[in-house]
Amino acid sequence: MATARLDYVAPWWTYWLHHFPHFNFVFQPVDNTFKPAEENYQQSLIILACVGAIGLCLSLMVLVVYLLCMCCCRRDVDEDTKKPHTCCVTWAAVITGLLICSAVGVGFYGNSQTNDGVYQLTYSLYSANRTLGTINNLASGSVGHMETGLKRHLERLDEIFAARGDYLQALRFMQLMVNNVLRELTALPDINKANTDLASIADQTVFVEYYRWLTYLLVLILDLVICLALCLGMAKQSRWLLVLIMVFVLLSLTLSWASLGGGTATAVGTSDFCVAPDKFIVNQTKDFLPADVARYYLFCSPNLPNPFQQSLTICQRSVTTMQIQIQGLLQFSVPVFPTAERELLGIQRLLNSTEFSLHQLTALLDCHGLHKDYLDALIASALSAMLCTIFRVWTLMGSREKEYDDIDEEDPFNPQARRLSYNPRRSDIHSFCSYSSSIGSQAGLQLPPPSASNVLPAPEYMNQSMLFGGSPRYENMPLIGRRSPPPSYSPSMKTAYLSMSEAQIRHFGTDFQV
Repeated sequence: MATARLDYVAPWWTYWLHHFPHFNFVFQPVDNTFKPAEENYQQSLIILACVGAIGLCLSLMVLVVYLLCMCCCRRDVDEDTKKPHTCCVTWAAVITGLLICSAVGVGFYGNSQTNDGVYQLTYSLYSANRTLGTINNLASGSVGHMETGLKRHLERLDEIFAARGDYLQALRFMQLMVNNVLRELTALPDINKANTDLASIADQTVFVEYYRWLTYLLVLILDLVICLALCLGMAKQSRWLLVLIMVFVLLSLTLSWASLGGGTATAVGTSDFCVAPDKFIVNQTKDFLPADVARYYLFCSPNLPNPFQQSLTICQRSVTTMQIQIQGLLQFSVPVFPTAERELLGIQRLLNSTEFSLHQLTALLDCHGLHKDYLDALIASALSAMLCTIFRVWTLMGSREKEYDDIDEEDPFNPQARRLSYNPRRSDIHSFCSYSSSIGSQAGLQLPPPSASNVLPAPEYMNQSMLFGGSPRYENMPLIGRRSPPPSYSPSMKTAYLSMSEAQIRHFGTDFQV
């Protein structure tokens, strides 16, 4: 049954990231081949990481310019255009909040998928590490059995069969087969170095990925909390809350741009590796792994012969030949030399164990198992490179600082309109709440002089109308002082009147009775 060939084709996004400009510190072009040990290549990745710093500086500059323009231009804002401006700001804040929440959702998804990709990468590395470790244990175990146990049994049989030349000749032939097996097994490449490197890379990747995932998660949660707290601050019209939010916005802005720069450099470096990983791996393993062996596992092509096939075939044939010799000796020598049975059975058990180990080695040394782990690791790396480029959330909410300054003081539905209308810098009128403490000064209230002699003095109603609604927009005529019919009072004025005490009614009279 033919085995399907597994080919690796780098995804399109790795080529796109691979062709990002690579420059060193003096802005000279650098080869984009993955060479992490070269200084120029390291400098090119550092420059890509500095993109985040450049973006942060530009964002802060835009924010500062906007705040300066807002502070300078707000003095010239006409009251007639204040309501439309506030409405536009509110809608802009709502739309921006929705976009930020959507971006946070994308960030959560990208962070989770990146973690899954890195998990698949480390799983493939650990799987390949277990395979290499098993190969090394099987090879070293078979060599140990041959050198110690089998040779010891042959030496004892040599003493037992000292009087029989034909049996001694069979033992010499078996010793020759043992030497063949030892020679072929010891000729296998020493994969301890590769095994150690894979384990170290996997452990470091798991360690870094845990803190990366946790950091991104906290940054995304911070962005979401800032967005929700900003909505609360706008609803409550709280200056201190909005100022505190702006401080955290700057912190989130810094962290987000820093993560964007680090993610860009990581994604580009990973893509440089994923586009052409074979050459890099061959160069890294040339000290302990022949180039033909590395290419066999990297490409796993039917046109490439298994470099271990000849050695494994010699070992299996040698073991089979020794088993045939042992069967013959058990049949013919045991009746004559009963003490040889124990040694012959011991050799037979060792040969059976060695044969089983050789079958396992043949299966593990086939390219398909390790090549699948290699492809899974590459695909996971390529996926992580793509997800690192997903839009990282940086909350540019500095424009929201104008929200708490754009309050419509004339809006009757504004919860702060009544407090703002009591501002002594805007009016000399005393509030209803302060009546008990200022009742003696009501009669002596001095109003500005009239602009013309035929204008009546400011009536009592102009003072009292502000006591009930906080705004004189419902009645602006001096009807009370003229004993005119009752005006059309606002609902708030009616409610305030009904809640008046008897002393207050005696003071204000019956002019306000509905």
